[in-house]
Amino acid sequence: MEIKDATSSFSALSQPTRLKALRLLLRHEPDGLPAGEIARSLDVPHNTLSAHLTVLAGAGWVSSRRESRSIIYRANLDHMQQVLTFLVSDCCNGDPILCAPLVDALTACSSSSTKEPLP
Repeated sequence: MEIKDATSSFSALSQPTRLKALRLLLRHEPDGLPAGEIARSLDVPHNTLSAHLTVLAGAGWVSSRRESRSIIYRANLDHMQQVLTFLVSDCCNGDPILCAPLVDALTACSSSSTKEPLP
């Protein structure tokens, strides 16, 4: 990943509704959520949410598929991995002891005590 790609990706997450939408979709992996359910969960008008999801999709954070009359959105975990890898590629000059707390935080996905609740 190049710096320009990373900054574009981070820019997409710099808006609160988009960040909340991504976090919601991450909680619903691998099934994803219909656009209407995302809008209801975040209390955002459908047309506003559509614009936010378009930005997230353009930056690589989400993908969508049509199911009948619904559009189902999913978090793009491959993109997330690329962004995180980009961020930590120079971490601690490769010293695994110094990087251990970061690795532990990334592997603690199943720990509900560290999850910040959605609004």
